Amino acid sequence: MKIEHVALNVPEPVAMARWYIDHLGFTLKRSFDTAPWGQFIADDSGTVMIELYNNAAAPIPDYAAMATFTLHLALVSADVDTDVRRLTAAGGTLVGTVQHNPGGDSMAFVRDPWGFTLQLVKRAVPMF
Repeated sequence: MKIEHVALNVPEPVAMARWYIDHLGFTLKRSFDTAPWGQFIADDSGTVMIELYNNAAAPIPDYAAMATFTLHLALVSADVDTDVRRLTAAGGTLVGTVQHNPGGDSMAFVRDPWGFTLQLVKRAVPMF
């Protein structure tokens, strides 16, 4: 088996998907224009998707109140410092500082404009 997608119940799925498309390079794979407004967006590999939707019958987690390590979407970054500057200029918020580890990995946590945590990672030795 392989993962098709991970789904997140969010307050504004259409706007959030647009931000991910515009600022993270995701592409829209499928979109529903009625509730729950499911937006299936894929990373630039075209093989990993997340679904952003709004189901009013289910509680929306307070993503902004969660610790960054509790739930985050980890993204490969070619240049963490540059991506942090770009994403914060687009409405994201840096949590803590950019970390450059002795082993050569770099990482940072940035909350998107809705408070969901993105982890930007550049590995000295890629995991895939």
